[in-house]
Amino acid sequence: MKLIIQLLGQRWVLRILFFINLFGTLYGYLWYGWQLRETPAHFLVFVPDSPTASLFFVFVLIAFLLRKNWPMMESLALVTLFKYGIWAVVMNILVLLVTGDLPWTGYMLMASHAAMAVQGILYAPYYRFKLWHLVAAAVWTLHNDVIDYLFNMMPRYPVLDQYTMPIGYFTFWLSMASIGIAYWLCLRKNREKGIMS
Repeated sequence: MKLIIQLLGQRWVLRILFFINLFGTLYGYLWYGWQLRETPAHFLVFVPDSPTASLFFVFVLIAFLLRKNWPMMESLALVTLFKYGIWAVVMNILVLLVTGDLPWTGYMLMASHAAMAVQGILYAPYYRFKLWHLVAAAVWTLHNDVIDYLFNMMPRYPVLDQYTMPIGYFTFWLSMASIGIAYWLCLRKNREKGIMS
C-alpha cells in the first residue's frame, strides 16, 4: 500500500489524473446539457453532481502539482467523489434490474464513476483538511440532497421515476456514509492524538 501511495504522489501520475479528470468534468457538464437547459438558474450549481465532484478533484490536483494543499476542495472532493461515484454505479445497476438491459454508455458510466470513488479514497493520505472543512462539505452535500429530492432536481433516469422516494432515501444515507468515510480516513487519527483543530 505504501508503494501505491508513493506512486500516486508522482508528478507524472498527478498530471495524467489531472487531464483525465478535466476531460471527464467537461464531458459530464455536456452530458447534463439538456437537463441544465430546463433548470431554473438558482438551481444550476446543484444539478450536475458528478462533474462538480470531479471538478473539486481537479482543483485538488492543481494544488498538488503546485506542491500545496487546498483543504476545502479536498474535503468536498472526497465526500462527493465517493458519494456520486457509488450513486451512479447503483443507479445503473438498478436500471439494468428494472429494464433487463443497459446500453454501453451505462457500463461506461459505471466504470468511470467507480473510478471516481476509488481515486477519492486513494488520495486520502495526502489530504490535510480539518473538521470545519468536513462540516462545510457535509452541509454542501446534504443541502444538495434537499435540492435534488425536495425540488426535483436530481439526475434524470426516466425508467426509475417510480422509485424516486426510495432513491432519495438511499441517497441521504449514502451522503452520511460518505461523510463518515471522510472522517474515518482523514480525521479520526488526528482526533485520537488530540491534534484536531
